[in-house]
Amino acid sequence: MTSRKVTIIDIAKRLNISKSTVSRALSNHHSIGLRTKMRVTQLASELNYEPDNRAIFFKQRKTYLIGLILPSFSNTFFASILSGIEDVAYQKKYTLLLGQSRDDQEREKSIIEKMKDHRVDGMLISISKSTISYEHFKLLEKNNIPVVFIDRIPEMQNIHFFACKLENGMIEAVNFLVKKGHKIIGLINGPENFSASKERYNAYHKALRKNKIRVDKKLIINSDLTIGGNVAASKKLLTLTRRPTAIITFNDYVALDAIDYCKRQKIKINTDISFVSFANEAICNYMDHPPIASVEQFPYEQGKKATEILLDILEKTKSEGNIKEKFCNSHLLSQLVVRKGV
Repeated sequence: MTSRKVTIIDIAKRLNISKSTVSRALSNHHSIGLRTKMRVTQLASELNYEPDNRAIFFKQRKTYLIGLILPSFSNTFFASILSGIEDVAYQKKYTLLLGQSRDDQEREKSIIEKMKDHRVDGMLISISKSTISYEHFKLLEKNNIPVVFIDRIPEMQNIHFFACKLENGMIEAVNFLVKKGHKIIGLINGPENFSASKERYNAYHKALRKNKIRVDKKLIINSDLTIGGNVAASKKLLTLTRRPTAIITFNDYVALDAIDYCKRQKIKINTDISFVSFANEAICNYMDHPPIASVEQFPYEQGKKATEILLDILEKTKSEGNIKEKFCNSHLLSQLVVRKGV
């Protein structure tokens, strides 16, 4: 039979003092003398007293819980984001409540509802690729739960987010390929509704125009980022009469599928066709024919900075009340990384 958990009341009775004095002594309050503090802490240690976190959280109106929704935890890009978030949360003594949307809007909605019911203090979200309605995000606002979006950002006004600016990375990628003599450059982009896809698309156009290369819309194919979608996009580009000599892909996984398709078609990688990707993930180091360059998007830093923004919002809300704050919309600059020996 387990023994009853020791409470503040038990300590107060043993020492013949009030429970409020015990509470203040355990929290090292300045109003309590050193002798009383020592008596309280010594007895608490002897009795194996453990604080009731639920009562503390109720008093502070905080749970020290942060809800996190990512499309996938198995994807190394999002795993790096998670690592950045976890490091900051751990340092600040917050616990993460995790959920995977698996790129499904309805699942994303359900997870948000459950996290709201668990009374999370705030949320960090990278939206699913199927998310086109934003009512579930507005639900959090109505419940005074601040949200910071990471990497995949909804097209909403007045939101907090931290992401990587992709325009400069795309321009560097096109310039790099042009210097290598490529004039017909294809693009396998992500889903059209992605803000990141639109950013890539606009930067690709801008870079081609700067290099005085005609924009050919047949060279731009959208993929749903599944293996089947990536292969279909590759096939479409490589069966064009005006076939590209280089292809920029939405990310490294798209490049992996496209390169695999080319090899099966007996197309020589880095001879007949070259690839530049986004994300610069470690997986490329284990490929026999990796992309010749990849655009670094700094996922760990994105997770870290987004969490710092959220915790700053929570601290301001705690100290100043439910105030109308300025929205923090911040970016890191992406950077082209050229592989040596490729």
